[in-house]
Amino acid sequence: MSSSQETPLSAEAYRFIVDLIYRHSRIKLGSDKQALLSSRLTKRLRSIGLSSFDDYCAVLRSPQSQDEIEELLDLISTNHTRFYREPDHFDYLIAKILPPLIPTLIARRSPLRVWSAASSSGEEPYTLAIVLSEFLRAFPAVDWQICASDISKRVLTAAKQGVYRMDAVEPVPPDLLKRYFQKGFGAQEGKCRVRSELRDKVRYERINLFQHEYPIPLQQHVIFCRNVMIYFDIPSREQAVKRMSHYLAPSGYLIVGHSESLMGINHGLKSIQQGIYQKP
Repeated sequence: MSSSQETPLSAEAYRFIVDLIYRHSRIKLGSDKQALLSSRLTKRLRSIGLSSFDDYCAVLRSPQSQDEIEELLDLISTNHTRFYREPDHFDYLIAKILPPLIPTLIARRSPLRVWSAASSSGEEPYTLAIVLSEFLRAFPAVDWQICASDISKRVLTAAKQGVYRMDAVEPVPPDLLKRYFQKGFGAQEGKCRVRSELRDKVRYERINLFQHEYPIPLQQHVIFCRNVMIYFDIPSREQAVKRMSHYLAPSGYLIVGHSESLMGINHGLKSIQQGIYQKP
């Protein structure tokens, strides 16, 4: 039997798969990504017993294709992240967003809601959880919850576990590392785990930013959606920002990555500084 390696990914199959990925995730792959896609899919074909990319396309066309489409999106998702990535955004949260917001929440007896909309393997939402936990130690009356989401079930599974190599947590200040992480021993030597009291503050959901509704509460005070819209074309960025804005509370903030911009799209948000936008 020929293997998928011996049956190259044809231009026709590539176009079909790329169009399918775009329809379901708005991730746009150019013609220069054919070799990359072929490499990532070869192992998948072997694992499900297929011998060609044409057979794989047939699976994706079948009425029972939804689970395999999710597997495909998992395979093409790029998950580069780290603790305290782009730290000035966390500094802005502490210095500018929380101080005027907290008294209002206390007066209204309302919870603080923050959404990490491209959470990957958990480094961003757990950084947010550390930052909020530290700031709110002075305000014990304030309840708070972080919703964290990603399109990839694989990285969400890892994020829920909250287990990281010691070199991955190097950006965490030593005193906070001691307070919020447990060091591994024996089989877990060289790793650490986010303490349960912090993990419990983060609720994970699989969310495609282009699905009709999001399974999170409305009136989010801050949404972090960083370093994901660079993979979208302009119409898709506009659609995603409008949908996320619907979930923002009045005067709430949308924070995108340093390499991202909302220029050229109709979003209705006020630009505060690089990567930080506010809902009127």
